[in-house]
Amino acid sequence: MRVLLSTFGSRGDAEPLAGLAAALQAQGAQARVCAAPDFAQRFAQAGVELFPVGPCVRDWIREVMADPKPNIRERASHVMDLYFDALSVAAEGCDAVLATGLFPSTVAAQAIAERRGLPYVYAGYCPTYLPSAHHRPFQFPDRPLPPETADNRERWALNTITMQEVFGEPANRHRTAIGLPPAHDLRDRVFTANPWLASDPTLSPWAPTSLCEVWQTGAWVLHDDRPLAPDLRDFLDAGDAPVYVGFGSMSLHAWTDAARIAVEAVRAQGRRIVLAGGWAGLSPADAGVDCFAVGEINQQALFPRMAAIVHHGGAGTTTAAARSGASQVVVPQIGDQPYWAGRVADLGIGVAHAGPVATVESLSAALAGALKAETRASAKAVAGMVRGDGAEVAAKRLVGMFGTHH
Repeated sequence: MRVLLSTFGSRGDAEPLAGLAAALQAQGAQARVCAAPDFAQRFAQAGVELFPVGPCVRDWIREVMADPKPNIRERASHVMDLYFDALSVAAEGCDAVLATGLFPSTVAAQAIAERRGLPYVYAGYCPTYLPSAHHRPFQFPDRPLPPETADNRERWALNTITMQEVFGEPANRHRTAIGLPPAHDLRDRVFTANPWLASDPTLSPWAPTSLCEVWQTGAWVLHDDRPLAPDLRDFLDAGDAPVYVGFGSMSLHAWTDAARIAVEAVRAQGRRIVLAGGWAGLSPADAGVDCFAVGEINQQALFPRMAAIVHHGGAGTTTAAARSGASQVVVPQIGDQPYWAGRVADLGIGVAHAGPVATVESLSAALAGALKAETRASAKAVAGMVRGDGAEVAAKRLVGMFGTHH
């Protein structure tokens, strides 16, 4: 059995698929992944076959963020062009298709599966992106707001219309080109009536709703046994547990001077710092012996050695931090990150910073809360509840459901 996995997005979208692919291979199945070339090395380390698609996501995101009025439909159409071409090739010899990531890429994955008569699964990494009476849908910036009196069911009904208006024309152009009829229910066709939720039930419990029947697998974790560099291990051994500061794939356009502010806030709490450069290119302003700069890092090895973890609130980083037992400060930037910040606060395992831009004072105050004994105790307790077998659970289900497809 061979499963085609597809995603378009940052590391938080790609790495879970590497975890799922590795789990599929452990079940005796084959897996190949369509994703941006940014993550080729990570997929190679996991022994996963990558079909790279399009430009680097990092460059694409930088362009979108720099555009004061991005044309969402135009950019979506370009992503669809890339993914229809790549998936048409990658689907050859596959028995099932599973898609995650930004919507234009999942449109392509669903259509290619439909055209080839292959089973198709849509998976999300956060509950808020799936239709539910318990939360609102994402609000497109250039679309009218529903009336304040509307309930969540009405908002999701309006969302189906909005998604069709934004993505329908390029999607149906591609569908027609490969011999499929136009889709007038695009969102629901892509999400399906039975989407999977690849997040941890403790961190992000799914509340049942009649709007869709969700199966929650647990988070897809790529187990990482890469050792920390000797000089980093020496730094960690030389004093008390430091605070990690890193914002992953966020470029932090609105938050200038983030590195200086973060370092000063951590120092104000009497702690040393491990500063991750990330896509924002953070680097320490001075060469203090209390600050160690890192690039791409094995979070599973590093995070358990931290006193606290300051991050952006991506699903992957939040899960890794929660599994480590260290408390967190989440400075949410976009998308699902405010949701994860809220969950960290609700569970008592850290502090949600108010808004995407911190000052030395606001970040230091949040960190003081995260370093409290009761917060650290809660973080350690919750760590024992967060599972690491979600990819294995999903892989077994895929093999069980579709292993005899041909």
